[in-house]
Amino acid sequence: MDPQQLESIEVDLLLEAIYRRYGHDFRNYARASIERRVRQFHAQSGCATLSDMLPRLLHDEAFFADFVTRFSIPVTELFRDPQVYLALRNEVMPVLRTFPFLRIWHAGCASGEEVYSLAILLDEAGLLARSTLFATDFNDTALERARAGIYSAADMGEASRAYQRAGGARSLADYYHADAQHIVMKRRLRERVTFANHNLVTDGVFTEAHLVLCRNVLIYFNQALQDRVLGLFRDTLVRGGYLCLGTRENLRFSAVDSSFEVVDAACRLYKRLA
Repeated sequence: MDPQQLESIEVDLLLEAIYRRYGHDFRNYARASIERRVRQFHAQSGCATLSDMLPRLLHDEAFFADFVTRFSIPVTELFRDPQVYLALRNEVMPVLRTFPFLRIWHAGCASGEEVYSLAILLDEAGLLARSTLFATDFNDTALERARAGIYSAADMGEASRAYQRAGGARSLADYYHADAQHIVMKRRLRERVTFANHNLVTDGVFTEAHLVLCRNVLIYFNQALQDRVLGLFRDTLVRGGYLCLGTRENLRFSAVDSSFEVVDAACRLYKRLA
């Protein structure tokens, strides 16, 4: 048996053991992504082989906690892909304004920058006061950072430019307090967001929502898991509700494609059919 086949068996055993021990199911993540992340962790683990990591993962919860953080998606920023926020501003906010109250679910929120970007959009549309935002991830460390709403001041120049490209008419600085090193999002934004641990792979419907965002997460799942998660989003949305995916993701050829109409193909913005 060649080394690549042996490594594949070791990865299978690791994923099965993690699922049975902790309930975290990474077995249907995209295989290339999984193997890359396992190799990266192994290189820093001090273990001679992948198999040598198995006893530590089963018995050392701190070691496992370090391992599991490698499988969350940490890449995010304020007003990432500003054209998407411009589409939300122009196409979605006017419709959401017709509802007496709003529930919004941001799944896979990572450290929260995109959640606060949406909160700013809602504020500028006059909708924040009647909105409840639920932001979820399975990475508790990322959730703590998101809940605090504290970010590097060095990133604010690019964030401000993205905010302007997203149609912002004010100064982004109106939405945070700053010192030389950090910014903290203002309380009136933070208090509208409920952060919670939720695993898209194993958990069920989180809430009934008028808008669901899950951006740049599905690309790490295989087709079966993508269909499972997209079905979860469909069942979460009210009829006429909106789904926003990452710019490298879409509903084409998915099991739920017929349940949605395209609002903006380039921005991966969809509306659930009534």
